[in-house]
Amino acid sequence: MTKYYDIIKAPIITEQSMKLVEQQNRYTFKVDTKANKVEIKKAVEAIFNVKVLSVNTANVLPKFKRMGKYEGYKSAYKKAVVKLVDGQKIDAFTV
Repeated sequence: MTKYYDIIKAPIITEQSMKLVEQQNRYTFKVDTKANKVEIKKAVEAIFNVKVLSVNTANVLPKFKRMGKYEGYKSAYKKAVVKLVDGQKIDAFTV
């Protein structure tokens, strides 16, 4: 069971992702970079006890950032947008 928690790292909660939740019933997660769509679907269904219709993934590249005299890159990650069956929702996203 801990394997599922290794795949789903964290929810992405931004204005854009909250708009997707309200309008299209789509939830956004940071996931393991080696995970595929089938594994992500199984993990979300097992953790949140919902039915997943589709999974879209994207690799987010590192961004260059500066903070005063210090500079570096934000870390890269994989993002998954999960669409649920109508009528189902994940309560962890409600604020």
